[in-house]
Amino acid sequence: MEKPRLIASDVDGTLLTPLEHLTDRTVDVVSRAADDGVPVILVSGRPPRWIPHVAEQAGLTGYAVCANGAVLYDIGDDRVLDVHGLLDPVLLHDVAEALEHALPGCRLAAERVGTSAVDPGVPNFVIEPDYHNPWGDGEGSTATRAEVLGHAAVKLLVSHRHMTSDEMARAARTVLDGTVDITFSSGGGLIELAAHGVTKATGLAAVAQRLGIDRERTISFGDMPNDLEMLRWSGHGVAVANAHPEVLAVADEVTAPNSEDGVAQVLERWF
Repeated sequence: MEKPRLIASDVDGTLLTPLEHLTDRTVDVVSRAADDGVPVILVSGRPPRWIPHVAEQAGLTGYAVCANGAVLYDIGDDRVLDVHGLLDPVLLHDVAEALEHALPGCRLAAERVGTSAVDPGVPNFVIEPDYHNPWGDGEGSTATRAEVLGHAAVKLLVSHRHMTSDEMARAARTVLDGTVDITFSSGGGLIELAAHGVTKATGLAAVAQRLGIDRERTISFGDMPNDLEMLRWSGHGVAVANAHPEVLAVADEVTAPNSEDGVAQVLERWF
């Protein structure tokens, strides 16, 4: 492709190494792109509160697309700019009831946002007892299921200690297909549910519109099924070699794994 005018990258498993940090090589090329006037956008399943640490390492102060496209966050101003497709309590309860049939024994968590990355007036992450977090337990306010489902959420997370994420997604789609969008960013027994039609692609498209940049001049990088729509939408979609098979199948290009600076290797063609 021509030199991109907009760069979008997933964070975990793509931009970050397996040890969850940014290498000097990646930071350097991101800095060169930004100095050249090309915005670099973090597009992640992460909520806003998990963005500033990565953005600070990368030297980024612009937009981030969070919660798989549901939230647009201004890093520099620490401000939530827009929220798309909130899951209301009625829908959350209906979804939970269906999941009890498809995934007996599952546990639920709700991701909520306020006006900033960490809003003291909003319990950002509310979890059921025995909710399993594949990135490590310890985060979240424990509550009853009724409390988890009782307020609007940008994302409903569903965990199961005895299933893979692929298995869970297949089972959940049999009872929820079309009601919500189901994806995952970890293989460790966790799926993520969002309002129907809300994806990383819709979030990135909103950023591109704000910046006046055509999708054909956008390059994006990803590794998991929650990146599929973004890679398809972009003018050039790149999968890292460690990506999920579905992502490898749709990518326009496969670069080196995240352990070998795959994103940087591609961006160094222009920057």
